Amino acid sequence: MVMGFLGCVGAVNEIRCLLGLYFTFLLIILIAQVAAGVLIYFQRDALKTEMSSIIHDLIVTYDYSDGRNTSAEDTWDYIQRNLKCCGWTSYQNWTDNQIINNSTNEYPCSCMINQTSPNGFCAYNGTLRSSVYTTGCMQGVESWLQNNLGIILGVCVGVAVIELLGLILSICLCRGIQSEDYTKVPKY
Repeated sequence: MVMGFLGCVGAVNEIRCLLGLYFTFLLIILIAQVAAGVLIYFQRDALKTEMSSIIHDLIVTYDYSDGRNTSAEDTWDYIQRNLKCCGWTSYQNWTDNQIINNSTNEYPCSCMINQTSPNGFCAYNGTLRSSVYTTGCMQGVESWLQNNLGIILGVCVGVAVIELLGLILSICLCRGIQSEDYTKVPKY
């Protein structure tokens, strides 16, 4: 928001300093985005390990009724429901959850094969293996990322091109603004 203000006010009022700040901030953001992309590409294994740790912590603390962490829990329920998977590596990841440890027949509703409840815990009938998805979500998430890599890269390149265009236009506008020449003002 500050950047938009700097760019707009600098362009409308022809203030070179504000356009220079706009250029600098936009350049810093572009460099940070490129650095993040390179870091993600070269640190895939570390990212995978960190992601596994984050998902494990989410599974251990999952309790939809407490109202904490609901956006992360909703996202995880959405992933499990749509990818038809349960847990990160397998459905047995959920045995680390305290609520499931204290229950005899409850599992997340998003893991259930024939369940209409979107989130929280649901009781299952019959055996656990026949009631829940047994495959973990890790392979499904990886294959989704691989299948949509072109779209993700396209969006990233599109954003970078727009940022580069903003950089070029701000420099052109900044150079086109003529400084007032105060040396020709008569002295009294």
